[in-house]
Amino acid sequence: MRTTSNPVFKNLAPQQQQGGGYAGFGSAAAGAGQFTQQQQPYGYGQQPPPGYPPYGYQQMPVPTTRPMTIDDVVTKTGITLGVVTLGAILSYGLTSFNHNLALPFVLVGGLVGFVLVLVASFGRKQDNPAIVLSYAGFEGLFLGALSYMFTGVEFGGVGGAGLIAQAVLGTFGVFFGMLVVYKTGAIRVTPRFTRMIVGAMIGILVLALGNMIAMFFTPDGFGLRSGGTLSIIFSLVVIAIAAFSFLLDFDAADQLIRANAPAKAAWGVALGLTVTLVWLYIEILRLLSYFQND
Repeated sequence: MRTTSNPVFKNLAPQQQQGGGYAGFGSAAAGAGQFTQQQQPYGYGQQPPPGYPPYGYQQMPVPTTRPMTIDDVVTKTGITLGVVTLGAILSYGLTSFNHNLALPFVLVGGLVGFVLVLVASFGRKQDNPAIVLSYAGFEGLFLGALSYMFTGVEFGGVGGAGLIAQAVLGTFGVFFGMLVVYKTGAIRVTPRFTRMIVGAMIGILVLALGNMIAMFFTPDGFGLRSGGTLSIIFSLVVIAIAAFSFLLDFDAADQLIRANAPAKAAWGVALGLTVTLVWLYIEILRLLSYFQND
């Protein structure tokens, strides 16, 4: 079975149990609930054996678990991104009035958001709306302040909300472009493709960490974030990998829908897509700032 590069989706992915299914929810048809023919409660949907009274048969309530649909994914993702957007606008506004708030907002929002993603991913709480929306709020706090630091004159930024608007448009342009690529089958998500993207992401992480450590010894480290030609190339590579990772995320969501995952699993899909969108937005904003500085 294919897995996704996004850690949020990994624990959401359908497990190939007996006959397939989503983490033990089974693969029954939509509306059939969690019970298979062998797992149905005694007497449910059956005729009484000879000599037994009919009392109790046909009386069991029909399970109400509703499988996830694409509408659930769109709705939950829209709500999550809405919270991120409101948090970012509030954070940006407060920071523009008092730029001393920028660094605390970035540290608190980034750290708490990261911890919530870890809790959701490894604690198998991706479908918990409270955790997902809390992450969205803190991530908005982080993004608003970080965007101001990239563009605010007080921090040596290139100035102007226009740069942020370009980054937002670029982010959603890439998102919808990759959605078209996925739906048309122009690029197929295969196990080999998945391994390539995961390997590339690990390589990016190692380079970024190495560059961060090198900056303690030299001002520009390896030059991956200095704003020069190498920085532009590195950002373009990161943007490309983030874009291709959307294909893995879309495929993981498709697998959940085909496996009749419960409707609440859409919160996990929304969380995973939001994590990738945030990553892509930051990298596009960084790339645009390089050109503005030139």
